[in-house]
This record gives sequence, C-alpha cells and structure tokens, in this order.
Amino acid sequence: MAGMGDAFFFGYGSLVNRTTHGYDEAYRARVTGWGRIWMQTDLREAAYLTATPAPGVEIEGLVAGVPGGDWAALDEREQGYLRHAIDGGGLVHEAGRPIAAQIYAVPHHRAVPGQARPILLSYLDVVVQGYLREFGEQGARGFFATTGGWDTPVLDDRAAPRYPRHRDLSRAERAFVDAELAALGTTILRV
Repeated sequence: MAGMGDAFFFGYGSLVNRTTHGYDEAYRARVTGWGRIWMQTDLREAAYLTATPAPGVEIEGLVAGVPGGDWAALDEREQGYLRHAIDGGGLVHEAGRPIAAQIYAVPHHRAVPGQARPILLSYLDVVVQGYLREFGEQGARGFFATTGGWDTPVLDDRAAPRYPRHRDLSRAERAFVDAELAALGTTILRV
C-alpha cells in the first residue's frame, strides 16, 4: 500500500462521474474551504465548473489516485486549471489511509461583455449523473445548493451534445436535472 506521498486529486464536477475517466482508485470525499462556481470566460465558448476558495464551505466529490504520480495526463484533461494543495484538515475521505490531495481551480478570467457563455446541459448532465450515483438524490441536490453561478443560462444540447465526455442519462436522471434547474429558475436556451 502506498503512503502519504501518493498523488491524489479532488474531483468536484465531471470527475465525480466514474464513467468519464479511468482512475480506478477513487473514493467519496468532502473538502472544506472550497466552493464551486460556473465560470464564464473569454477563454472558452461555454461556462464550466471551477473550485474557488470559500472559507467554511464544504463540497462533496471524489478523491482519486493519479496513476504513477504522473500528473501530465490529468493536467492535460484539466487544461487551464491550476492545482492547489488541500490543507490536510480540510479533506475527509473514504480511502482508509492518510493521503494528500490537490484540487484544480481556474484563475478568474473575465467574460466578453454581452456575450453569455452558457452552461452546456450535456456537461451538467454528466456531473449530476455522477453525484446521483455516488451520493444519491440528497447529494445531487447538495451539488446544486453548493454551486454558484446558476444565473448563467443553460444551453439544451442533449439532442446533439457538445460536451466531449457526454453520457446518456436515464429518464429519471434527466427528470431530476430538469426539476432542479426549474426550481432554480435557470434560463434554458434551445439549440
């Protein structure tokens, strides 16, 4: 078994959906001191999730081992994000041994004024499917409650998904996502 020097990362978005990656050593976890927001930036065509320092806030996700401690492939997947060490006291996990982990967060960039960068529904679906499978409906509702930026419009691209790691959702999973967005009053844009 590996020790405290193992390379782990905390996933709080699409990485919670185990079908989007091959990180076999993954455990449910919570991190304190970080929040999650939808960011609109002039660097991308669509909004995306990022972690942001948030004292006292707690979010759920997965902590996963980086195979061989090689961050290169994960850094490539998370291009544009920077890694930050998670304070040892801020991480609770089910690994069954002490580990050290890092979290990816994006430096704040400004969006082009007047040009909304919508949330892709195909991306949101992947994230929520992961939370439903890992944490049940209560955990998935927690994702919505602990994520900021819901004033960002959502582009319904389910018929022709733009998110490269999109997944098919069950009827119940789609209904759950749709109900949560309706409860938030989120604007849905049709393709």
